[in-house]
Amino acid sequence: MSRDPEVLRYSAFAATPEGGNPAGVVLDATGLDDEAMRRIAADVGYSETAFLVSRSSAADADADDPPRYRVRYWSPAAEVPFCGHATVATAVALAESDGPGTTVFDTAAGAVTMRSTVDGDGAITVSFTSVEPQVRHLDASVRDRLLALLGLDVADLDDRYPAREAFAGNWHPILVLADRDLFHQFRFAPADVARLMREQGWLGTVTVLHPTGPTDLEARNLFPVGRITEDPATGSAAASTGAYLRELGVAGSTVRIRQGAHVGRPSLLTVTIPTSGGIVVSGGAVAIG
Repeated sequence: MSRDPEVLRYSAFAATPEGGNPAGVVLDATGLDDEAMRRIAADVGYSETAFLVSRSSAADADADDPPRYRVRYWSPAAEVPFCGHATVATAVALAESDGPGTTVFDTAAGAVTMRSTVDGDGAITVSFTSVEPQVRHLDASVRDRLLALLGLDVADLDDRYPAREAFAGNWHPILVLADRDLFHQFRFAPADVARLMREQGWLGTVTVLHPTGPTDLEARNLFPVGRITEDPATGSAAASTGAYLRELGVAGSTVRIRQGAHVGRPSLLTVTIPTSGGIVVSGGAVAIG
């Protein structure tokens, strides 16, 4: 009987030693079928585990092309098209084993380019460029149903930031609350939110934001899957937030998103918003254990 491959464990986007979002990483998932990946992800128990299922051969690439991998992401329950924090964790694991540089991941959402660098202390930072983002209106009836599930209503939204759906690998509904206390105190029933997410095809998170400065946001990303109800750090939501802000006229700038305080895992994601193309999300990851 063949043994399962080694699973590495990293915490991505940590703002403090105990912060960040844990992800599993399997660097050699060659030959694993869907059920094996789902089972391994369930055994790991994190919100997502990334599986490198293949690498492009040298014969398929030009000499100057970066290494290219096909990557799949699984939650404990199902496959997801893209996961930002698991992408960063995987890129850090590759940089530790092969050295820093540029790598391309072919995901179900499209090609994602990573650039890893190492500072003088040996810390690795990864910046990934999302797939081409999209932003669309959030139907008013769906918006109101979602707000009601959070114990909120339209009057609680910040007038400067209309509710939208944004995509940079996964579709995320985005709500921006005006009141800081309400942002920190709202509660939700995970099963009801999960039901609406399945109905709407939201495979990522429900993103709730509160602006704290011209280039600073606090984020809560609701992810009611299994034991997980709120995500500590969400790279795909950060990229989608960048797309959303660009749609509102914020471009050519960098914003910082703080997340995870509500689940005891403070995180920091840096988002660079170019005038066109993919959104750039930056952060690091450290090995767990």
